[in-house]
Amino acid sequence: MSAETNDKAPPKVPARRTLSPLTRMRRRVRRILNGLARLHPDAACALHFEGPLQLLVATILSAQCTDQRVNMVTPALFARYPDARAFGNAKQEELEQLIQSTGFFRSKARNIIACCREIVAKYDGQVPATMDELVPLAGVGRKTANVVLGNAFAVPGIPVDTHMARLSQRMGLTVHTDPVKIERDLMLVVPKKEWTMFGHRMIQHGRMICHARCPLCEQCGLAKLCPQVGVNQPPAEENCA
Repeated sequence: MSAETNDKAPPKVPARRTLSPLTRMRRRVRRILNGLARLHPDAACALHFEGPLQLLVATILSAQCTDQRVNMVTPALFARYPDARAFGNAKQEELEQLIQSTGFFRSKARNIIACCREIVAKYDGQVPATMDELVPLAGVGRKTANVVLGNAFAVPGIPVDTHMARLSQRMGLTVHTDPVKIERDLMLVVPKKEWTMFGHRMIQHGRMICHARCPLCEQCGLAKLCPQVGVNQPPAEENCA
């Protein structure tokens, strides 16, 4: 008697699903977010403020200046000018003297006065809570608006400062140098609810580890996730001094 033949077809092997570049990027970003949360669980806005107006003024002052320096200046400043109307009525020369140590004090004083006059005229002295209303104000760009929205109004935003731009490029999250394009790229891959904290943690990571000239890649908890785009470690440690 002949042996029975097996007419059953071999089981089909499921086709391997190919992930889109965007999906792969989002998965890597999720791992980066988890790593940042472990490394910088207490990251927060470094500027001292009480209310939206103080944060707005402090953020304008922080351009080309350290947050630490701004925090040294603002207590006397906010005591002298307690609201938008007071800032709007300020004498340019007097305001310049109070903020001189923050650098670019003439243009900053001019912008603060003009910005607060607009807030009084258009919004009854209350800082508006939308990007479309904030950006047209004197001295306010998308970075400043995102800082105010995220920290004063709990509206998610990604402020792209020098730290955010540098780290995003090194991590391969963007190829752009323009802050608006960088922000747009990050908004695609970072969950919206994470935008504000992502900004705080990236900025803190940039200050502590991922320095501009000499990033501490060997000490970085994100090293395995980072392609280190554009990083050239100097041969001698003294070059980082």
